Amino acid sequence: MADWKAKRFWKAASVTEADGGFAVELDGRGVKTPAKQPLRVPTRAMAHAIAIEWDSQVDIINPNTMPVTKTANAAIDKVSVQHAEVADMLAAYGDSDLLCYRADTPEELVARQNAIWNPMLDWAAEVLAVRLETRTGIMHQPQDDDAIKKLYQRTHALNAFELAAFHDLVSLSGSLVLGFAATLDAKPAIDLWTISRLDELWQEEQWGEDEDATALAVLKRDAFIHAKHMFDLSQAE
Repeated sequence: MADWKAKRFWKAASVTEADGGFAVELDGRGVKTPAKQPLRVPTRAMAHAIAIEWDSQVDIINPNTMPVTKTANAAIDKVSVQHAEVADMLAAYGDSDLLCYRADTPEELVARQNAIWNPMLDWAAEVLAVRLETRTGIMHQPQDDDAIKKLYQRTHALNAFELAAFHDLVSLSGSLVLGFAATLDAKPAIDLWTISRLDELWQEEQWGEDEDATALAVLKRDAFIHAKHMFDLSQAE
């Protein structure tokens, strides 16, 4: 029984309107989440992307080739039932945002952090109306309470599907600012991902590339790009 794997049992996946959103059906039967909830998503574009994933299964169902389905399942089964807790956890990144903690040496790294990260903090001040202050070193220093409150309010305003995608944008980059920058199209997602890896890329320049670390970074990059795609699907027509 340990080798048992689910096989394709349907001929075609389709999209239907349901309960103010959209559902995916397999030969007319609605898809359910792992927690046995109806798979209902907010936009037709997301439902269409899910249907494509199901139709792309050939024989054995492979969840690893169904990222939109997996994220939608997480939004329904996990995020929707603990929305406040997830929003609190992500908003807390604002008080220890990656972009705020700077090196004091060497001068070249300090200059690079200032040149690449300062514009993103300026963007947050202009667009999010939040000015986060930089710190030298890794010891935590709290940000202004009013700034953090604004970030909490903005994070809690996201719906379950947006928040599920936002979770990965923030946790993978280590930055609430970069997460919001992705959702608001401040820069292409791949550029924001590169910005988040400034320190790692600097280390690679100094000491050479580590194959395992690079392979892991590629997986995280792809997950970050997917999260941006998922956020866009949650707001599509």
